[in-house]
Amino acid sequence: MNRYIIPSLLCLLLFSCKTEEISPVGEAPKNISGSWKILKATRNGTDITNAFDFTQFRVKFDSTGNYTIVNRVPFLVNANGTYVLDDPAYPFRITFTPQGGSAVATPFNYITTVGVRQLNLTFVPGCELNAYIYTLEKDN
Repeated sequence: MNRYIIPSLLCLLLFSCKTEEISPVGEAPKNISGSWKILKATRNGTDITNAFDFTQFRVKFDSTGNYTIVNRVPFLVNANGTYVLDDPAYPFRITFTPQGGSAVATPFNYITTVGVRQLNLTFVPGCELNAYIYTLEKDN
């Protein structure tokens, strides 16, 4: 009789386990609304933050998909318009569409550095020889 108890208990143990699927909690959409200033700028890998006056530049994003550029600098677009993220929860690209112009997409990183949200935009504004990376931070 003992020789049947152990196999029976093993079968009972194996077949009594219930498997549950755990689905991840959905990521909240990224909110980039607000005014953003340039914290750091590089051109072709060289830091140009202090070589040019970026202090007055701002790009303002609103919650309805519009952006406004204040005090222009070399940037992806030259006019105000609309923007869209390729994925609201996990964005990797942002597309700017200036009023009267064509859509321009660029890689987009939404990162946190020392507890502060930052945006990294990588773009070539015209001349293929010049690639820029702007690190933006919300303007308080």
